[in-house]
Amino acid sequence: MSALQVHANDNVGVALTDLDAATQVLGVTLRHAIPKGHKFALRAIARNEAVTKYGHPIGIATQAVAVGEHVHSHNLTTGLRSGDQYHYAPLAAPELARDPNNTFEGYLRANGQAGTRNEIWVLNTVGCVNATAARVARACEASASVEGIHAFSHPFGCSQLGDDLDYTRKIISALAAHPNAGGVVIIGLGCENNQLSRLLEDIDPIFHERIRSFTAQEVEDEEASGMRSIHDLMEIMSQDKRTTLPASKLALGMKCGGSDAFSGLTANPLVGLMTDRVTALDGRAILTEVPEMFGAEQLLMNRAENAEVYAQTVELINQFKDYFTAHNQPVSENPSPGNIAGGITTLEEKSLGAIQKGGSAVVRDVIDYGERATQSGLTLLQAPGNDAVSSTALTAAGANLILFTTGRGTPLGFPVPTIKIASNSGLAERKPRWIDFNAGAILDGTPLPDVADQLWQTILDIASGKPACNERNDYREIAIWKTGVTL
Repeated sequence: MSALQVHANDNVGVALTDLDAATQVLGVTLRHAIPKGHKFALRAIARNEAVTKYGHPIGIATQAVAVGEHVHSHNLTTGLRSGDQYHYAPLAAPELARDPNNTFEGYLRANGQAGTRNEIWVLNTVGCVNATAARVARACEASASVEGIHAFSHPFGCSQLGDDLDYTRKIISALAAHPNAGGVVIIGLGCENNQLSRLLEDIDPIFHERIRSFTAQEVEDEEASGMRSIHDLMEIMSQDKRTTLPASKLALGMKCGGSDAFSGLTANPLVGLMTDRVTALDGRAILTEVPEMFGAEQLLMNRAENAEVYAQTVELINQFKDYFTAHNQPVSENPSPGNIAGGITTLEEKSLGAIQKGGSAVVRDVIDYGERATQSGLTLLQAPGNDAVSSTALTAAGANLILFTTGRGTPLGFPVPTIKIASNSGLAERKPRWIDFNAGAILDGTPLPDVADQLWQTILDIASGKPACNERNDYREIAIWKTGVTL
């Protein structure tokens, strides 16, 4: 198969390999060479007519397009505008297959959530003690029961006001309560805006037994204090063991980055099947990257469980559009140069592919940035599309694994296992140190249900302790969303 018409109503096809001019494919003769992943017209498209892919408009033709002509940035533009009006046309809840026999080996925490790792996380209130936190983590070696000791640095916490300060505090306090952290050391400086005492107030007392904290200005030797804290936690964690847990204890964060035109055809729909599987078991799936919902948001709104969740989804979208317009930026300032090179032309096209990570599950809840997902089912999370910021937000929301789809590849990793899923076999073959799973097998002829079973088993294996590529490479970091003023 050299090309694909994604939906019967589409007026463009997608090249699955580099196609030469004059090639006959999908019943048309190509007028130009079409790069892999790019689009070509299946019928004549008039100027100002909608171009359709995935069965929905992905933009407007800026000039007449002949049959077989390349369709991309030179003749296609976004149709998105601010101030869109929405309506609630609820869809019937889908019948999702439920298999109660799925289990993994994890760590059951005091609040009923499950960790897929048992690690000590060293966090800091302010960037001034980044190096201290890193030195403390490096100075201690993990044990049989402690699977890793990791510091997660950031440049914030001082000279911050309003939402920026709140965001920093929310993310750090949420990470301190994450189920993958069997123990947490929080290091403050003492004079920062993000005061340690105030941050600790935001953490549920149920976690305090496994948190050690101090301010560096108040101890004689901050590194020695940090090391003592870690050894104290290691003693407590020495009794922690993996036990067999139902897959309903999984909380999967859904993310795409470095996308290409195949992401919406292979990796994202495949991850959508994982959303459906985990939510059918009453587990949690978390979908974010709000700007990459623009142009496809009505489809998500119609999946809201009720009118209240629909209204929350509308607010989620409008708040982010207002964020763009308040900074005099168009709501369609996307896709990225890498996306465009890979064949994605407009934000609508990117969004229609991106939301497929949410499968067909009912939207049960909508939460703000820095908040935790508490409902079973699919939750929408307020966060930008930026890979590092959104993946950190997914972790803070409680994801104990992140499913990260990519068409062009990225080495990024985050505090939780970050399962990289390639949209095409070429990437999987070229970057085996980055990629955990190859969704490109779908285009190579492996039936989708078989690939879905393989990915589900990979998820269960990694949840049970098998290292993801980002862990083997020691790629772990966080990034906090900054939207305001620095003093």
